[in-house]
Amino acid sequence: MALILAWNDEQDILPISPKFAEKLEELLKLAGEEEGVEDGEVALTFVDDETIHELNRTYRNIDRPTDVLSFAMLEQGEDEPAILYGEEEPDEDSAESDAHVDGNGEESFEEPLGDIVISVPRAAAQAEEYGHSVERELGFLFVHGFLHLIGYDHDNEEAEQEMFAKQEQILQKAGLTR
Repeated sequence: MALILAWNDEQDILPISPKFAEKLEELLKLAGEEEGVEDGEVALTFVDDETIHELNRTYRNIDRPTDVLSFAMLEQGEDEPAILYGEEEPDEDSAESDAHVDGNGEESFEEPLGDIVISVPRAAAQAEEYGHSVERELGFLFVHGFLHLIGYDHDNEEAEQEMFAKQEQILQKAGLTR
């Protein structure tokens, strides 16, 4: 069993390289180790501002683009849509799509932790504003999204400081510095 990253690039502003995809997998591994999360699948999608704007409007009733959205599969929070299979359990055919071949050539099934959606144009603009690389900003947003998936939030100053310190520690370990 392991943490699995399934990613998809649905934007054409800045192509996501295979090398950077490896860095994302490293970030997921480091974040999982840091938080004691050993198993699960994270779906990551890179989109444009228009797409994330629509998702933000649909699921959060906020009519503007944002940098990252996280949709946790394991817990439905207050005022969040039920997004895990609705009321029904998945059938075996749909579960097959979640199968992965492990290092021993055997299929394994990972519990979905949730989806992370990142706006690449927003990340690029923020990277320029903060004076660091786009890769660092995308990594920051990915780790931020992952921490939301496993229950972290930043709804008060103390929680925000804790979450941002964890993000920074993970990014430093991965060599994504400012």
